Amino acid sequence: MYRNRNQQETMYTDEELLGDAELEAEIEKYSDFVNNHLRVDLRATLELREKVTEQISEYGKLATQIQTIKDTGMTELKMQVDLGNNFYVQAKVPDTTYVYVQVGFGFHVQLTLDEALAFIEKKTTHLQKLSNKYTDKASELKAQMQIILHTLDELMAASA
Repeated sequence: MYRNRNQQETMYTDEELLGDAELEAEIEKYSDFVNNHLRVDLRATLELREKVTEQISEYGKLATQIQTIKDTGMTELKMQVDLGNNFYVQAKVPDTTYVYVQVGFGFHVQLTLDEALAFIEKKTTHLQKLSNKYTDKASELKAQMQIILHTLDELMAASA
């Protein structure tokens, strides 16, 4: 018994239902769609969200460091800088009036501490919206997968 668009119950005879071979082909088609498309899209979406989350974290750390510089009134700074692969070197910043902030597309801009904090706040807000967008897309993909897999389970149970 199935419901059509008008929500009227309709009885189907055995001749109207798919044959076993056709049913198996449909099950295989939808299983492939879930595995080859929806799972791949979900994995890619989650990876993008993770990259955005890492950027939010980095900007948060930068904001904390800038606020510390402002609060303590440091005019020069000594620190260790990671050059990559956990290879650190000593660095000395003779003037903390300005910082260089990566603004995107490989560009770095010289900003005052207050300008940098304002930029970081706007950038973090934008990145959070982007992260939410990826979260929503991942939720939609998961829901689609669950619906299809549940329908496939019902089809397989009915054919058994």
